[in-house]
Amino acid sequence: MEERLKNLMQELGNAINESLSDSDRIAEAIGEIKRAGYDVFLVLEATIGFNKRDEDGEEEPQPEVAPEESKSRRTFDATGKIKLTSQDQKFLRALKIAIDEESH
Repeated sequence: MEERLKNLMQELGNAINESLSDSDRIAEAIGEIKRAGYDVFLVLEATIGFNKRDEDGEEEPQPEVAPEESKSRRTFDATGKIKLTSQDQKFLRALKIAIDEESH
């Protein structure tokens, strides 16, 4: 990755962190949780995408997916049910999350 792009991405990350740190609303919410007797662990994940533009300012075209590639991709049907492994169940119980036995 270009060094300039790395620097710009780092600057964006710093700006996001700084804006969160300076937020009175976030500080108040965390303070309320602490006053209620809890420790607070805040982990945020941001997904940032970008496309390189060509010289005219237009985005570079994205490669098309060949039909045989698209057939091999996994698809999911929304049935409203999920399948949990025994490890999934153990993890959820460790987090004190109840599991409805009929839903998996």
